[in-house]
Amino acid sequence: MDNENEFQLIVAIVEAGRASAIMKAATAAGAEGGTIFHGRGTGIHEHSMFLGTPIEPEKEILMVLIKKNCSNEVLEVVVKAGELDKPGRGVAFTLEVSEVAGIVHLCKPSSGE
Repeated sequence: MDNENEFQLIVAIVEAGRASAIMKAATAAGAEGGTIFHGRGTGIHEHSMFLGTPIEPEKEILMVLIKKNCSNEVLEVVVKAGELDKPGRGVAFTLEVSEVAGIVHLCKPSSGE
């Protein structure tokens, strides 16, 4: 595959119910789409109680595979839309992606095809 180091994965972990709005903003900034799935927090700020019963904080995890040349702009939009510059709102980060399969419309055709 001829797409080595061409992509990054933006991951954002936010409060449940916020990922759809963040994904909409990311799409407007150039992302073609993403994946949202549910999780639960286990960090030091995640231990709440209600009438003596622990509350498990629900989270949404947003994953956006994007070409590296667009990742900084989309990450900035994700941070702004999710208010991730404020305490307790969530976290976002990027990961290097070494190989990609299945998104042929984004990948350069290899020579000989």
